Amino acid sequence: MLEWLKTNAAKARESLTTEVAKYKNRTFMVATANACALISAADGEVSSAEKMKMTGFINNSPELKVFNLMEVIQEFNDACGKFEFDFNIGQAEALKNISKIKSKDGEARLLVRVACAIGASDGDFDDKEKAACRLICLELGLNPADFEL
Repeated sequence: MLEWLKTNAAKARESLTTEVAKYKNRTFMVATANACALISAADGEVSSAEKMKMTGFINNSPELKVFNLMEVIQEFNDACGKFEFDFNIGQAEALKNISKIKSKDGEARLLVRVACAIGASDGDFDDKEKAACRLICLELGLNPADFEL
């Protein structure tokens, strides 16, 4: 009986830890999905290469592993939908979600690096995508020059 209780308590603790981590990092996940949408929409279309790069990052990121890939893709698609409705509304909404990690320097810097990788994923990190990355930097209070932008 005591062994059963120890085993189940450990499983319950692991589950709770996962849930806490999920909520703790949800803001970063939403910010990342919105940054990806902002960069992807910068050149007027969201390419499959950009979507694949984002999916690969999500699958390999320790920061986002606690999230269901479908949940992140849903956030990304929601953000892209706002850009499709109106670019300025999409941009404002994306920046609002991105700004929520402004006080977390490590997460903010990681977010900019992800945004740059998404921009370059189609082989052409163009001026519009770089401008979107600079906008993200400014929203987060970071110097674009730190990222060669």
